[in-house]
Amino acid sequence: MKKRFTDEQIIGFLKQAAAGAPIKDLCRKHGFSDASFYLWRRKFGGMDVPDAKRLKSLEAENAKLKKMLAEAMLDIEGLKVVARGKFLGPQARRNAVTAMRAKVQMSERRACRLLGLSRSVLHYASQRKEDGLQERLVELAGERRRFGYRRLHILVEREGYVVNHKRVHRLYRAAGLAVRKRRKRERVAVERRPLQVPPGPNHTWSMDFVFDALANGRPIKCLTVVDDCTKEAVEIAVGRRINGQGVADILEAVCRFRGYPAAIRTDQGPEFTGRALDQWATANGVRLMLIQPGKPTQNAYVESFNGKFRDECLNENWFVSLDHAKAAISTWRRDYNEVRPHSSLGKLTPSEFAAQLREHGSLQPHTSAKLATLDSTK
Repeated sequence: MKKRFTDEQIIGFLKQAAAGAPIKDLCRKHGFSDASFYLWRRKFGGMDVPDAKRLKSLEAENAKLKKMLAEAMLDIEGLKVVARGKFLGPQARRNAVTAMRAKVQMSERRACRLLGLSRSVLHYASQRKEDGLQERLVELAGERRRFGYRRLHILVEREGYVVNHKRVHRLYRAAGLAVRKRRKRERVAVERRPLQVPPGPNHTWSMDFVFDALANGRPIKCLTVVDDCTKEAVEIAVGRRINGQGVADILEAVCRFRGYPAAIRTDQGPEFTGRALDQWATANGVRLMLIQPGKPTQNAYVESFNGKFRDECLNENWFVSLDHAKAAISTWRRDYNEVRPHSSLGKLTPSEFAAQLREHGSLQPHTSAKLATLDSTK
């Protein structure tokens, strides 16, 4: 309601009364009551116009400070309700707003501002329709515990789900799934020797040993052979002891099926530097490439494969016998070649990548000198 008289007018009335004008005549002349006059005199008595203006500004500032203090105390009381915990997600903040308003008389707008939540997000209702994708991700993660959300995304796409990797990652995190990272030993940094990319399948193989143990504690030895071009697991031979002659016999059996490679890269282990493997390589026109001692990065293709082999197969199985180990490792090798997507092959499996190369005819398998001689005599 607008005031009838300004502060300057009121001070003028008071000065007229102080000069001797009757109060009743002032009230009748200007149209205000006696009570108003005495109220004004108690408030503005002895003041000039500048003093009245200064008093008015102080009252306004005092009212503003009181309001700010009351709002701050209200905010503190509201935040005490949700003081514990972190509210990072939208749903957690929605719940916090509801709890805050239930305990403290606070507007929705103010509660949202305190928690940094938009009111549109507060009232948002999801329009998503459940398609069973999250349940399927949980099932696949249980079957393949060492697969992250990127490989699970490829697998569900193969099953017909039309979904991008961001939604898969969100559902993966919402389900509490995560691949536990195993702690690696600290190693001395060495200069990596660059590897040449083979011109085609069956040109260069990499070979190494991986060791494990059975349930009874007896050790087993695995010879891993990898095609550097297609990333196929050519062979994983399992035995209690594999010497140089055993390596040569295993390679001979594999080469009868796949053909002889142009070269095989190995470290300087005794099985690879012995006479038996050297004689086999010379007889079949295969060049042995030995890396420098203590430089496993120079044989990076098979070392990378060995890490996946140990992480996804050896560490995930408990072998009760040698036959059980051979069967489980053979199953995993077939799964690695035919089912498991490979990130460096455009998310194809090694078998699919090798089939594409042979179908397009851009890269042809290498034929060793021995096979070329046999073909020329036919």
